[in-house]
Amino acid sequence: MLSYSWTELDVQGTQMPNSITIIPIFGLPEIKPGHDLVKMVIEATSKQDLKIQDRDIFVFAQKIVSKSEGRIVKITDVSPSPFAVETGKLLDKDPRIVEIILRESRRIVKMDRGRLIVENTKGIVCANAGVDMSNVGGGMEATLLPEDPDESAKRFAEGFKKELGVDVAVIITDTVGRPWRDGLVQIAIGCYGISPLKDYRGKKDSKGYDLRATALAVADEISSAAGLVMGKTEGVPVAVVRGYEYEKSTEGTKRLLRNPENDLFR
Repeated sequence: MLSYSWTELDVQGTQMPNSITIIPIFGLPEIKPGHDLVKMVIEATSKQDLKIQDRDIFVFAQKIVSKSEGRIVKITDVSPSPFAVETGKLLDKDPRIVEIILRESRRIVKMDRGRLIVENTKGIVCANAGVDMSNVGGGMEATLLPEDPDESAKRFAEGFKKELGVDVAVIITDTVGRPWRDGLVQIAIGCYGISPLKDYRGKKDSKGYDLRATALAVADEISSAAGLVMGKTEGVPVAVVRGYEYEKSTEGTKRLLRNPENDLFR
């Protein structure tokens, strides 16, 4: 369990700081299609003597959500298009995997040195459209992102409400790289019950200056913070973030996607 002091911008009218606690959820089994993640997580928290509270934030790794929803494709079932075959040759990549990536993409952003950067069907720019080959079917199956991560998050939040009578927020995360920066981070690809942004524009800081371009990507920051206890090899696909005073919202993560008209890199 990790505990952090989360200090927000020094803004007039803002209560500071928030102390948050991040609690890893242990003991979840291998997830298979059809598994009820809410009930499995509740059972795991019970074994940890962890009582879920109102305004807790559940952070789910994308992969277990995808597995539970059956978002798994067998490589041997895929017939690559001629374009996927040619692209596979250029990138030295299995054309069947390229085909899966293309099916999950709106457009190709960059192809080079064995890498395929795309805007996926959720509007997120990332490597391989979020298609994951690790830890699935001995390398012969691919995991796709959930069909609608915001809807998945909503279903989980409603499930916790039904089973426990608590109002919680849910964030679904995935791992991404960043241009001009080494290292991976977690971002929110789906959320429910929490505003993904905290917008300070139009407010004044403690010196009286107007804030004109300050909006914090709260859902992304919580995702990366939770990633510190979830890790990549620890087998902890769920964490609870407790103590952060968030704004409730049902708008989902689409608000995090920048309008193309304001995007200098398109």
